[in-house]
Amino acid sequence: MTSLYQLSNEFQEAQIKLLESDFDEQTIADTLEGMAGDLETKAVNVAMFIRNVETTADAIKQAETEMANRRKSLEKKADAIRQYLKDNMQRCGITKIESPYFALTIKKNPPTVIIDNAGLIPERFYVHPEPPAPYPDKKAIAEELKAGKEVNGAHLEQAERLEIK
Repeated sequence: MTSLYQLSNEFQEAQIKLLESDFDEQTIADTLEGMAGDLETKAVNVAMFIRNVETTADAIKQAETEMANRRKSLEKKADAIRQYLKDNMQRCGITKIESPYFALTIKKNPPTVIIDNAGLIPERFYVHPEPPAPYPDKKAIAEELKAGKEVNGAHLEQAERLEIK
């Protein structure tokens, strides 16, 4: 089976050879049209493969989302059951249970600061983070360049993409 790359090379080589030959225009057109058919068929097959890979990637993304949702649900359930167990141990005055599998112990967490009114806290306790570094505003630069104005250090570049509909 010939690859798309090989077909493209053969097509380009044939174009050059046919244009350099003494054949009439109709013969050249017919020969290139026949070769283009093979190239187009191969391109369609490659595009079908692209669609298949994209569909598989979408299915994986969907599965990741579903698994993440399931994980979050299980974590929430485990937290609720953990709280239920702790509440009932505290109600009964039990702080430790030993078993061959694990030990259940109710321990005090480190103290947590609760801010009741941030406006009353002295300035020395505030953290002033460094602002983010400035960066070029590509949208504003693009507008200037599209309007025909020059922006030093920037230019517009238009790439091409393959669209499969």
